[in-house]
Amino acid sequence: MIDVLITLLGRENVLTEREDLIPYSFDATAVFRRMPAVAVFPRTAAEVSAVLKLAASHKVPVVARGSGTGLSGGSVPTEGSLVLCLVRMDRIVELDARNFTLRAQAGVPTQAIFEAADAAGLFYPPDPGSMKVSTIGGNVAENSGGLRGLKYGVTRDYVMGLEVVLANGDICRLGNKCVKDVAGYSLKDLFIGSEGTLGVVTEVLLRLLPRPAARQTILATYARMDAAAATVSAIIEAKIVPCTLEFLDSKTIRCVEDFARVGLPLDAEALLLIEADGHPAAVAEDAARILDLCRENGATSVRLAADAAEASRLATARRSAFSALARVKPTTILEDATVPRSELARMIRFIQATAARHRLDIATFGHFGDGNLHPTFLTNERDTDEMHRVELAMREIFTEALALGGTITGEHGVGLAKKAFLREQVGDASYALLKQVKRTLDPGNMLNPGKIFDL
Repeated sequence: MIDVLITLLGRENVLTEREDLIPYSFDATAVFRRMPAVAVFPRTAAEVSAVLKLAASHKVPVVARGSGTGLSGGSVPTEGSLVLCLVRMDRIVELDARNFTLRAQAGVPTQAIFEAADAAGLFYPPDPGSMKVSTIGGNVAENSGGLRGLKYGVTRDYVMGLEVVLANGDICRLGNKCVKDVAGYSLKDLFIGSEGTLGVVTEVLLRLLPRPAARQTILATYARMDAAAATVSAIIEAKIVPCTLEFLDSKTIRCVEDFARVGLPLDAEALLLIEADGHPAAVAEDAARILDLCRENGATSVRLAADAAEASRLATARRSAFSALARVKPTTILEDATVPRSELARMIRFIQATAARHRLDIATFGHFGDGNLHPTFLTNERDTDEMHRVELAMREIFTEALALGGTITGEHGVGLAKKAFLREQVGDASYALLKQVKRTLDPGNMLNPGKIFDL
């Protein structure tokens, strides 16, 4: 099989040595590691199709992968599998300014898509924290979110079409540039968020927006967590929808300031980073009202970024939260329990109490505006007893999120990390339906087996 792969793709696009394969044995979760038998780097959908047909003939499981920035174990290979790495499919095929669309191969970094749109006076909103290195194919596979999710939604909201290679090697093209199209089932939506278990996304057609003409960034600090949560509720009740409405707890604030040195207050229990965007007049009006609402709801300090440079520094500080926390302990486990906004303060208090009860170090930050929290476990995977307590705490946190009407994942996906909790969320009938879809499209269970659920 290896010889055929080399013939198909070229020797430089096939890795077989163990030391070369180590980087492809894990993703950003860090706690899951499994060695593949081979990693290949196709450059076209036709090559992906040929590889899948070959793998099927040898009954070798295939795990598609981008940059490996996923946080649920979704691209961790099964032992002895073939890793199909799409990072060399890195071409922006077309930017159509007349139709506000961009077509890109799966391996194009998200940041490159944002920059290409920006250069044309357009805007691609989804912005996962890893956007500088994560690929658009991976974003589609995980239905990634990001800081701008409150106002602009997630990856699914911008996918107009896909090129997908099925388990049998068939190449399907789904969707088009039409703003309205209701012909048949919306098959493209089936593959968004499917984590590579139903097909391999090789090309994406994205919807773009006009670039916002103005932005204003606000930093508000609080002595009490409940006051920060009340501010979020007040902003939404005032019919204001900011571009971002982000939150850091006290532990995260201290770690970020130590890492980024942007002047964050170290005595605050909570911090809100808020950005309004749109027409200049509307942004100025919204920013003024947000400042008032922050003060009315108990902010100890509120400041408007003086210029674009300061706004960029504050945004960079928020985006560095995971990196800052990862310096504290050998192992950092970033989760993403999500609850309705009205339950945010209660959920955060529960996370804090859970950390104390299990003697764990947990920092929390996230997208306050859409209820997406990132409880981050600072631990050491070599400490068996502590890792057991992490597992217990994690289960309690997800159970509480579901009890509050939430979800086990707002943007990271299920993968390996959360598949044990999925049935509890969706129920028996929906769980069986998920498996039925998988069996229909991948009857040999060849694509990313063991992710989301076990067959």
